[in-house]
Amino acid sequence: MRMHRAQPSLYVALDFPDRAAAENLVAQLDPADCGLKVGKELFTRAGPELVRSLVDRGFAVFLDLKFHDIPHTVAQACRAASDLGVSLVNVHASGGRAMLAAARAAIPPGTDAPALIAVTVLTSMTEADLVDIGVNRPLADQVSALARLSCEAGLDGVVCSAWEATAMRSVFVQPDPVIVTPGIRPAGSALDDQSRVMTPEEAIQAGATSIVVGRPITRAQDPASVAHEIARSIR
Repeated sequence: MRMHRAQPSLYVALDFPDRAAAENLVAQLDPADCGLKVGKELFTRAGPELVRSLVDRGFAVFLDLKFHDIPHTVAQACRAASDLGVSLVNVHASGGRAMLAAARAAIPPGTDAPALIAVTVLTSMTEADLVDIGVNRPLADQVSALARLSCEAGLDGVVCSAWEATAMRSVFVQPDPVIVTPGIRPAGSALDDQSRVMTPEEAIQAGATSIVVGRPITRAQDPASVAHEIARSIR
């Protein structure tokens, strides 16, 4: 039985500097093909009113703010996100057990509730980056440890590289886990600032339930066609 809102298989990252640019792209997209991911830059500039308007247009919205703070603050932020009507909320697993538990308590599981997932290790990071911040275990081990902590706290899944999606399936064994993979690039696309990537089809085959695609869609001459083709290819 699903204990959170249904998730689209494709989220388009609205990584734009202002609301007008984001809405220009959104006007070309079909909610039947994709959901929309709103991150820190756009949310800081456009605020909750933009999120509400996207929800009102019928889009599933992934509010990608990666909450990471003391437990009470994260709980209040998660509750506020849920009140916006979004479909997906995330927190940083590295915030620790108490913070994850507070987030879970703020968004009780339910068919009308947004899914609550944790960020393990950012897809732009390498093992050398982990060493720089004092994490000396292999990257895959760090991802798995944070995923287990998130699962024990009752979260619905994780954000992770597609390269870790299969391993996440062995951690989140509930009937309807949420395994979200950014860093997805269709064959032939530029890697940009991502270092651990897969194609959409490879990511789904590896165990992802939703993929996040940004620039290959948002910078395309015909974003709607690209989004539709990606959605078709992974259905």
